[in-house]
Amino acid sequence: MSANKDSDGGWKSFVWNSEKREFLGRTGSSWLKIFLFYVIFYGCLAGIFIGTIQALLLTLSNYKPTYQDRVAPPGLSHTPRSVKSEIAFTKSDETTFQKYTDAMKAFLEQYDVAGQSDQMKFEDCGETPQTYKDRGSLESDLGQRKACRFSKSWLGSCSGESDPHFGFKDGKPCIIVKLNRIVNFKPRAPSNNQSLPEPVQLRSQPNLIPIYCKNKREEDESKIGEIKYFGIGEGFPLQYYPYYGKLLHPQYLQPLVAIQFTNLTLDQELRIECKVYGENIDYSEKDRYQGRFDVKFTIGS
Repeated sequence: MSANKDSDGGWKSFVWNSEKREFLGRTGSSWLKIFLFYVIFYGCLAGIFIGTIQALLLTLSNYKPTYQDRVAPPGLSHTPRSVKSEIAFTKSDETTFQKYTDAMKAFLEQYDVAGQSDQMKFEDCGETPQTYKDRGSLESDLGQRKACRFSKSWLGSCSGESDPHFGFKDGKPCIIVKLNRIVNFKPRAPSNNQSLPEPVQLRSQPNLIPIYCKNKREEDESKIGEIKYFGIGEGFPLQYYPYYGKLLHPQYLQPLVAIQFTNLTLDQELRIECKVYGENIDYSEKDRYQGRFDVKFTIGS
């Protein structure tokens, strides 16, 4: 019993020693010094952290990303998207391509004429390729910039207006292609037509980024058939660039190109590659969507 009492007394004495006036082995002045030390220490750490963040914020713009190296410009994408870019359907069975046509209808809703009627937000930029539309610098105090109108009727038989099935029901599917948005990026039209594929040379125009699709595998060359292109100049006109970002250009509409494959061989896997051509547009083996994409069609009868 005495041993337990001595043990209990030692523990109580450590918590509060009334003779030495110590709490947990330290006097009040000792605790005050430790408290002041950690206040100053962590205050300095907080000051360094806040100062670093403030210095970083001074280098950032509200309108343009400081670094845009996550994806090399520009990416090329298409609608409808599918797993592994494989579009497979049976033309006689609407349920097999319903998801593709629904995706295209949903995508084109933003291009309805009714949504572009506000004169304060939209302007006509012409129906032929023109040079860049200068709306001032990103850092100017001009506020939100107007966007060029783009009518989905320019996509011809791939607009969904005359054919709600976008050609899928006839085995002549359409896809809609766009260049991904990059703030302040200005794609440059090809300066040397001789470097372009021969079919692109024939329809090349100033102030236009052309696009061209062909078979990716040599054995498919005779199975692709005619490919039709719809849109302004059958490419991406420069007057829709640059893009000023979500804050300054919230209603921006990207120019579109619709591509229709009118005579694909049925019941075979056909891989097609589409590329855009521009002076500052490169391609990468690591990123199959940088300036190009490929899609595989399998159309059943």
